[in-house]
Amino acid sequence: MHIHEYERYYIIAFTGILGVFFAALIAGAVVFGVRAPDAGGFINPTRLDETEFANPGVYDMGNNEYNVIMVARMWSFDPAEIVVPEGATVTFNVTSADITHGFIIERHNINFEVIPGHVARAEITFNEPGEFRYICHEYCGRLHHAMHAGITVTASDEVAQAND
Repeated sequence: MHIHEYERYYIIAFTGILGVFFAALIAGAVVFGVRAPDAGGFINPTRLDETEFANPGVYDMGNNEYNVIMVARMWSFDPAEIVVPEGATVTFNVTSADITHGFIIERHNINFEVIPGHVARAEITFNEPGEFRYICHEYCGRLHHAMHAGITVTASDEVAQAND
């Protein structure tokens, strides 16, 4: 067997591996709905009080759609508790007031870095009731392990009482 025959095998193997990676990328996007977070824009992290992030919270936009304005800071998320009805579509707008943090919602496809000056935006529909934690997955200091909070997905009549 000559050297050029080995090259052919390597090219075939490389092409096959590249095809598998491309198929996994397509399957992730089409079948599993994996999406990169939207670029929500840029803000001055030292002037959050002059932006929509001055009043973090859960806002009912009507038609079972909610907008969450969230600020991550050492060592907490604001708001710390979110209550939405089952079937709600929730748009998260998250920024950091101080250093780089992470944001991941357990058992859902939301996972991004929260960088000062950047607004990370992602939309998700909560189709099953339950309690879901969101946590910081970027080390942010001595109390990083305590930086977590919760989302409660419940019946719609209970949401108005919880968010008041």
